[in-house]
Amino acid sequence: MKKVIILGSSGSIGLQTADICLQLKDKISVVGLSVRSKTEVLKKQIKTFKPKAICLEESADNFSNFKNWIKINSPKTKLFFGAVGLEKLVSSVEADTLVAAIVGAAALKPIIAAIKTKKNIALANKEIVVMAGAEIMKLAAENGVSILPVDSEHSAVFQCSRGEDKKQIKNIILTASGGPFYKYDGDFSKITADKALKHPTWKMGRKITIDSATLMNKGLEAIEASVLFGLPIDRIKIVIHPQSIIHSLVEYVDGAALAQLSNPDMRLPIQYALTYPRRMPSKFIKPLNLAALSKLEFFEPDFKKFPCLKLAYSAANAGGAQPAILNAANETAVEAFLDGRILFTDIAKIVEKTMKLFKGIKKTGIDSLIEADLAARKKAHSLIESAESNLK
Repeated sequence: MKKVIILGSSGSIGLQTADICLQLKDKISVVGLSVRSKTEVLKKQIKTFKPKAICLEESADNFSNFKNWIKINSPKTKLFFGAVGLEKLVSSVEADTLVAAIVGAAALKPIIAAIKTKKNIALANKEIVVMAGAEIMKLAAENGVSILPVDSEHSAVFQCSRGEDKKQIKNIILTASGGPFYKYDGDFSKITADKALKHPTWKMGRKITIDSATLMNKGLEAIEASVLFGLPIDRIKIVIHPQSIIHSLVEYVDGAALAQLSNPDMRLPIQYALTYPRRMPSKFIKPLNLAALSKLEFFEPDFKKFPCLKLAYSAANAGGAQPAILNAANETAVEAFLDGRILFTDIAKIVEKTMKLFKGIKKTGIDSLIEADLAARKKAHSLIESAESNLK
């Protein structure tokens, strides 16, 4: 019986992970859960899985009522709170795998705590790899821990390169749906959050959906692939593939290119990370019918139209703290856009300005990167305030 902790169990990836764990309940036991505020979702999951411990924010919905509910309905479940509570949950509960489905830099310290307590990481958070990937990979190697990618693209690369000598890989080709605007010829400054949140292929959380619309998501994934698979950023290629059937390819030195294909459903890479190295039947995944596919299309990405993609490659080439700065500024700007405080086109502008202001930072230790992250967020907030005043 594999024991699993799910961080972010009320989000899109978390809910799908819970579905898979329930389907495989004779093989997987959920021993820990965390949500930010959705206590009603957490109550249902507690009844289903009977975890040993849970964590949520003290600002959560009906917090006092929830504490009383726990005492009555699940008195043996240990309750943790906030960011410190996440680390305590991960450190204190015995488990084989941590599913890191929390968005953003908030997942960094819990993941470090999980690695130090010898838990494998099913990684659904690209931001922390962008922020501190080299340090995380080093720590994982020191502790004999596996980092198992959950993103569909990185899972595809992982599957296509499994057992192969890294020296035989020429390039990694990441596919991108292109989001809702890859064919859009209108005024990007007029794009609203509602429009940007209408992804044509995938059902995802709000932040990652906006990143997909700006193509920053693919830029972050390029950096993540470089770190996870140990290739320089110039050997991580991107191609737009609107049908999202080919999830990525590995190109080898002899000219062969191996691809992983499936219908677009995140439950496939999630399940593969949970059951690795085995594959298990799934009632969720619709089999791929090649005869029913009318066509598969591929296009070069437009770096001018989507400046966030260029910024990501620039950060990767600069190294040092620049990827962490990129990620922090982007998280801050996306949140402001979703709140209606800035324009869609301001996202890239704020990221670029923040990166320029912190261009000289070369330190890459965890503490230094956390400091850079916080400083970049503070500067991005001030830039957002200026952008707001220009809108009024």
